[in-house]
Amino acid sequence: MTPLTPRELVAELDKFIVGQRAAKRAVAVAVRNRWRRKQLPPELRDEVAPKNIVLIGPTGVGKTEVARRLAALVGSPFVKVEASKFTEVGYVGRDVEGMVRDLADAAVEMVKAEQRRAVEAEAAGQVEERLLDLLLPDLPAEPGADADDDGPARRERHRERFRAKLRAGELEDRPVEVSYERAQAGPTVDVFGPGGTEHMGFDIRGLFDRMAGKKRVTRTLPVAEARRALLAEEAERRVDVEKAKEEGLARAQADGIVFLDELDKIAVPEGRQGGGPDVSRQGVQRDLLPIVEGSTVQTRHGLVKTDHVLFIAAGAFHLAKPSDLIPELQGRFPIRVELEPLGRDELRRILVEPEAALTKQYSALLATEGVELEWTPDGLDALATLARDVNDRTQDIGARRLHTLLERLLEDALFDAPEQRGTRLVVDRALVEARLGALARDEDLARYIL
Repeated sequence: MTPLTPRELVAELDKFIVGQRAAKRAVAVAVRNRWRRKQLPPELRDEVAPKNIVLIGPTGVGKTEVARRLAALVGSPFVKVEASKFTEVGYVGRDVEGMVRDLADAAVEMVKAEQRRAVEAEAAGQVEERLLDLLLPDLPAEPGADADDDGPARRERHRERFRAKLRAGELEDRPVEVSYERAQAGPTVDVFGPGGTEHMGFDIRGLFDRMAGKKRVTRTLPVAEARRALLAEEAERRVDVEKAKEEGLARAQADGIVFLDELDKIAVPEGRQGGGPDVSRQGVQRDLLPIVEGSTVQTRHGLVKTDHVLFIAAGAFHLAKPSDLIPELQGRFPIRVELEPLGRDELRRILVEPEAALTKQYSALLATEGVELEWTPDGLDALATLARDVNDRTQDIGARRLHTLLERLLEDALFDAPEQRGTRLVVDRALVEARLGALARDEDLARYIL
């Protein structure tokens, strides 16, 4: 597949995210530079380090969405972590190497998913045969048939009739007793304390996975559900686990993207350096530094080198500034992009322009109940204006304010929809003003409700 150019990447991001062109350009260039690095001769290739990025802006302006959509567009392994969840080595909590282990898990699972899709057609053929075996018990004698006519030919005719019905969807609700393998979940917590045991070369999670293994279950299910269970089992059997690990680790190292959110929460504002939590924050920064600079981390799939992992950090930086980070960490994030607060026009566009715009989502949800929603231009204008006003007077939460307003606006419609089949609701300025106007103007109520 031909990689997207920076201009094409920005155009794709425009389909989902309104505005923030500077951030889109910065991440598009960073991703393209990774492709360019791979075209270089080996002696130069290893010397070209990724240019990590810090996205600065209030909540709800699109920082996370830019990184997440970018990773999906280029097919890169992606994990999102909160810097504020980490604790300094030696304290109970999650160590920074955990994000690299999560990245390795995501990369290996991505390769496994691709392998499953590649064998889906072959697996589906095998599942069809297994379903026919379940649907065809011992055949009764056919009226007028010879008593000795119980041979393969008769059974094959019967099987082909059932195959035609199965493919036509006529047997989807018929119950069958099916036996299949189901993976057993291992422990979700690290019983050996902070940092786990992977850094010591001992894969405790993998050990528990192997101990738990797969349990064979037998259940009576409709054909439709039985097909899904058997298809998952057949596809999983065809996955080359060792190849998935090898390719997944390679992708994590060369194409992985780590989105490090809330970076400002571990910065210590100037003049506040002292004891207590500030010491721990600086400790987390020092722990992050070798990971971002480039180090080797032991994961349950193998070693992962972070030299060419792209780190995209983000934070509001209301109380702290990027310059409040330790100088060494600042140097590892050379690109800083400030995202713009969302004004009325941007909020208006967010309501209608993205492919999965909020208005489209609510219209589709209510359409499932037979209720039609119509959004008038003046109604959209009123919603955008209210969202901007409430953000200005209370805490600015960006586009997330629209979610709050729309839930409040359509609360009755969403509740009553099952009894309102065949009706039509027009969302115009009058409706917005009647449902939200007084509430938005009351600053105390708006602060707690909107």
